[in-house]
Amino acid sequence: MTDFFCPLLFDGTTMHHNVRFSVNEGRISAFLPNSDAADTTVLAGLVCPGFIDTQVNGGGGVQFNDQPTFGCLQQMATAHARHGTSSLLPTVITDDIEVMQQAANAQAKAHHHAPSRFVGIHFEGPHLSDAKKGMHSARHLRALGDNEMAIFCRGDLGRVLLTIAPEMVTPEQISTLVAHNVIVSVGHTNATFEQCRQAFAAGATGATHLFNAMSAFTSREPGVVGASLYHDTVYCGLIMDFAHVHPISASLAIAQKTAQKMMLVTDAMGPAASDSDHFFYQGKKVQKQEGTLKLSDGTLAGSVLTMDIAVKNAASLANVTPEQALMMATHTPARFLRLTDIGQLNENSYANFVCLDDNLQLTGHWHQGVRQV
Repeated sequence: MTDFFCPLLFDGTTMHHNVRFSVNEGRISAFLPNSDAADTTVLAGLVCPGFIDTQVNGGGGVQFNDQPTFGCLQQMATAHARHGTSSLLPTVITDDIEVMQQAANAQAKAHHHAPSRFVGIHFEGPHLSDAKKGMHSARHLRALGDNEMAIFCRGDLGRVLLTIAPEMVTPEQISTLVAHNVIVSVGHTNATFEQCRQAFAAGATGATHLFNAMSAFTSREPGVVGASLYHDTVYCGLIMDFAHVHPISASLAIAQKTAQKMMLVTDAMGPAASDSDHFFYQGKKVQKQEGTLKLSDGTLAGSVLTMDIAVKNAASLANVTPEQALMMATHTPARFLRLTDIGQLNENSYANFVCLDDNLQLTGHWHQGVRQV
């Protein structure tokens, strides 16, 4: 057992002072605010839960689609952990069924090996709209069939998050997925407000990278953006690199959804958290340009964002407090994933936490109570 003390601790929703907590076998076994530091390891600065990223395509120089292996997942997770990400959903973008199967097998092994780190998997496609495909491969876009359904409904992957276009997947199929504990999110879609309403009524609860690759909010048709902001059951992911979304658009969306329903995501690709400046997706080179990633025609192709920078960027908005920025990176994604032992610090939760200075700069990261290099 290890005893820690910190003068300031954010538990995912609430700020506490002078907290003493004990870690036993990777979990917090005692949590005592307003205590003293005697006989403890003192943690300087602000302590908060480790960040949760529900959309991680790659990092550390490797891309999950390109290397759908356990080793690739370990390299990705290690790279992002240095930027405060304790838990992640490795993300498979549109590809053939063999790649999806290999990715699922790798995730099953990773989840068994480290369930609080590899908490699930995100299939971003292949049931997406050609009109809003972005960098996704048009030749692999397809309707939802039995083979894909079998992968999504496996029981050994942790949480399964699936991004779909409502015009490509029926409400009945969404209901079936939800009945098998799949978390369904709308994205890469040109759907109308009504099509989205039907998807949400069928059980979809997410909107993947709000504003990006979806029909816009207009005066006569609210589109996917309007539907996602309007329905209070929907959680929205936001790529907070200020390249994908303008700060004012982000501010307005957060004001509408609140920090309880807005999540920070990176949509990180292989070059994130590394010195690499490019990667390849199905033969196409994706180049790092001006702090983001683009195809040769200028199409945005994911990001090199890390969660520590996403938090700092969110907190820089005039209408967002540091606590709200941290909540969008911790407690809110945990609630979206229906997980209660990550994204918060209290008795029985995993002892996954980070230390931040007064500028929200990461100074240390602990996984199950052990400091990471």
